[in-house]
Amino acid sequence: MIKKPDKKTLRQGKHKRVRRKVAGTGDRPRLCIFKSLHHIYAQIIDDEKGVTLVAASTLEEGLKGFESKNNIAAAIEVGANIAERAREKGITMVVFDRNGYKYHGSIAALADAAREKGLVF
Repeated sequence: MIKKPDKKTLRQGKHKRVRRKVAGTGDRPRLCIFKSLHHIYAQIIDDEKGVTLVAASTLEEGLKGFESKNNIAAAIEVGANIAERAREKGITMVVFDRNGYKYHGSIAALADAAREKGLVF
């Protein structure tokens, strides 16, 4: 009997396929999204140096007012936070890495909020 792969394994396979083509540079770092069952995280990464330049998540103090921290409203706040921090560091252009997730719901909301605050994808 053939065992069917679980959702996590399938998502990781999609992520590996995307990462073959998408890489962050010093001029255009990578905006990587991760979501767990309870939280959503965003990082801007320079893959050439292997350094995280900016990070934001729902674990931070400013986002404690949300009932659920993995919903669209929380994703909008994280997207706005990551864009503001990137602007402070002088980052205006990024490559978007959705990490194997569908561009839908909280992932799309985070990306749209970051675009509204000035990040160019």
